[in-house]
Amino acid sequence: MTHDLITMGRVSVDVYPRQVGVPLEEVESFGKYLGGSPTNVAVAAARYGHRTAVITRTGEDPFGRYIHKALQGYGVDDRFVTAVPGLPTPLAFCEIFPPDDFPLYFYRYPKAPDMEIRPGELDLAAIGAARIFWATVTGLSQEPSHEATLAALTAHPGTTVLDLDYRQMFWASPQEARRRIGRALEHVSVAVGNLEECEVAVGEREPLAAARALLDRGVSLAIVKQGPRGVLAAGADGVVEVPPTPVEVVNGLGAGDAFGGAVCHGLLEGWPLDRVLRFAGAAGALVASRLACADAMPTADEVERLLAARAGEDGP
Repeated sequence: MTHDLITMGRVSVDVYPRQVGVPLEEVESFGKYLGGSPTNVAVAAARYGHRTAVITRTGEDPFGRYIHKALQGYGVDDRFVTAVPGLPTPLAFCEIFPPDDFPLYFYRYPKAPDMEIRPGELDLAAIGAARIFWATVTGLSQEPSHEATLAALTAHPGTTVLDLDYRQMFWASPQEARRRIGRALEHVSVAVGNLEECEVAVGEREPLAAARALLDRGVSLAIVKQGPRGVLAAGADGVVEVPPTPVEVVNGLGAGDAFGGAVCHGLLEGWPLDRVLRFAGAAGALVASRLACADAMPTADEVERLLAARAGEDGP
């Protein structure tokens, strides 16, 4: 089977409190969800009917078995998900203080199994045949995942996306991250990141300057997420900027992954850039209005209804 999208990198079991606005030490009940940014992106794209797979590794434990079961339930191919004996499946806890405070606590000790993805174990033929390959900056932070990510990017002849998902706790320094990101960008056609992530990647925080710096590194499309200011993208057709889709925020943690999955959907469908960004922004907004990440990923009909409703509110 040829995949529309293969993603690679982080996976976790997200353990999210059912009580909103309560410190973690006072939370009494939790929900368990599939998590990890590239894993969520694969789920999001699968919701739109695409054939997706994720390359990652879990522990050889009940949480690892849960990840396989969850991926299968979402229609994501799990053939490239393998276990690492002796390492536990990562957990991620969060606190929920809407509208913009969602502290995350990663339990990835002594080492996350998804950092043990090895170049020699990759199915480079499947990666190269996929219509889009999606990788993450986190995957560059440790060996052997770093070299495996570069090998996968190099093996893909078409659309490759690098999610600039910089997480400070995974890196020795921003300078080390910038050096490794620079090497990866040589094999990337689309880069996606927020303002902080762009600053780490290319030293620019102003949106247009960041996009142009990414284009100068060789990407053909640079997408810069600006939070409450919406999103800016620059490519061969010029610069496009779209405003945010307003919603009542419940949990903003999965919004970026929903955005990424929707970007892949738009690219696979061959949409104009403006439509890609508007659809992706609405998809991210929908997930921000819900508690979970993977489980909250919307269908195309849900996104289109939100876009239509917002257009009706804005008037003719």
